[in-house]
Amino acid sequence: MKVKLTFIFCLILFIAFGQEDQADLSNPKASVETFLKNLQPENYNDSIAALPFKTKSRTIDQARNYAIKFKQILDGKGIYIYTDEIPQANNYYDSSSRKNKFVLLEEYRDLYLIKTKNKTWVFSDSGIDAIDNLYNDTFKFGTGHLLNFLPKLGTRKILGLYTYQYIAIFILALLSIIIYRLFAFFTERIISNLLKKSGYSKDASQKHLWLVAKPFSVFVIVLLLLLLTPALQLPAAYSKYINLILSVLVPLSGTIIMYRIVNIVSIYLAKAAQKTDSTLDDQLIPLLRKTLKAFVITIGTLFILDNLNIPILPLLTGLSIGGLAFALAAQDTIKNFFGSIMIFIDKPFQVGDWITSGEVDGTVEEVGFRSSRVRTFRNSMIYVPNSKLADNVIDNHGLRRYRRFYTQITITYDTPPELIEIFVKGLRKIVDEHPVTWKENHHIYFNDMASFSLNIMFYVFFDVPTWGEELQARHEVLMSIVKLAKELGVNFAFPTQTLHVENLPGQVSLSPSYMQSSEAESKLQSFLENN
Repeated sequence: MKVKLTFIFCLILFIAFGQEDQADLSNPKASVETFLKNLQPENYNDSIAALPFKTKSRTIDQARNYAIKFKQILDGKGIYIYTDEIPQANNYYDSSSRKNKFVLLEEYRDLYLIKTKNKTWVFSDSGIDAIDNLYNDTFKFGTGHLLNFLPKLGTRKILGLYTYQYIAIFILALLSIIIYRLFAFFTERIISNLLKKSGYSKDASQKHLWLVAKPFSVFVIVLLLLLLTPALQLPAAYSKYINLILSVLVPLSGTIIMYRIVNIVSIYLAKAAQKTDSTLDDQLIPLLRKTLKAFVITIGTLFILDNLNIPILPLLTGLSIGGLAFALAAQDTIKNFFGSIMIFIDKPFQVGDWITSGEVDGTVEEVGFRSSRVRTFRNSMIYVPNSKLADNVIDNHGLRRYRRFYTQITITYDTPPELIEIFVKGLRKIVDEHPVTWKENHHIYFNDMASFSLNIMFYVFFDVPTWGEELQARHEVLMSIVKLAKELGVNFAFPTQTLHVENLPGQVSLSPSYMQSSEAESKLQSFLENN
């Protein structure tokens, strides 16, 4: 009996000392290797692997649980630890913290090893506590339970992967196809029908919605894969690149979604702009669309770079310095940009208006961020910087409610006064009866006696929106004037010269003879009394 007890006691000591030999915790590298090597399938011993996590406040079972959790985190996130880069010095000293401390992963600085009084290197209590948060961040929404369920599907290894991993990959692929089809169904059958009832054509709604639904379904699938892939516990080399690709696909698909949503919003705004009287709104929509797209691409690129672990802050700093230099070199462009903003805010004109600004005279065809296009009456195109338009005086002929028409109607000096009165009365009647003249404001008077004609001022306004309609109204009025003059026998005057020979033999002198002053006074008095 004593021999048996002695044998058992020796066996226990042998196992204990054997474990101590395998559990080398003398330096940071040895401790990490003890943890990693003893959790490999071919050399699995979680009791030894747990020793770097065994502290005074934790039992061996708790330490074993944290060791397994940390290994699952490393495999799930695809983090590969290069043990050759870990220091082997027993008295390793961290200069930044001035302690015997080694941070295992730079991205998780709370997780570090410290040297104990027993001269062993173990994970600190605060680092072990951080494993719980890191575990919950890696296996979200309870996906950690799959770590216990999936291995039951089969643990036979084929081409570097276990059977349960192949089965899980197949299920994820099938689930991705189902989600894609569901989005296609909801887009085509439900959402497009709702839009059709709102007044949008079925083809247009399906076309634009599918352009958004496709990347959105990819976005959801990628999120699902990003959520479930850590539970597959693929080799770290695979998980690293899979997680990297998925983390890039999330902001990439999100950027595509927002980019295409901008197109849909632009279509909606364009329809709303068509209902307004201003044509400047129609020009604002393309500019707004381009600006939003540039903003979406910029933000999306920053998120992609961040997920690729590329430092954004130095990049933004470099861009800000470069942007300052660019701004100094592109002052005119910036002035034109703010000039376009002022045009859209003040709205001094809109597309289709006839404007005059300095040497610019024509019809506005397009307003851009840098310049505006003006079609001249020679049918040429002028590109005017918006800063110039914003600073100069603009005469907007397109905002006129009435278009003025002024001319002098010249008649000959031999026209009797009574006929002049009848002719002026007829001119006023023409204006009153024309459909597009301003009836309350017109001036038609015999107002000048020129060197060769009697002049009648013809001052009227046309209530027409365009220059073409104004020309048509002028044509109609002038034709009516010509017909009236022909009907009344009124002759239009034009510059003439008359040669008088004062005396010819046997002819009466052409020199005018005038009445006496007394007779003239009498006729004046009579004229004043009668008029």
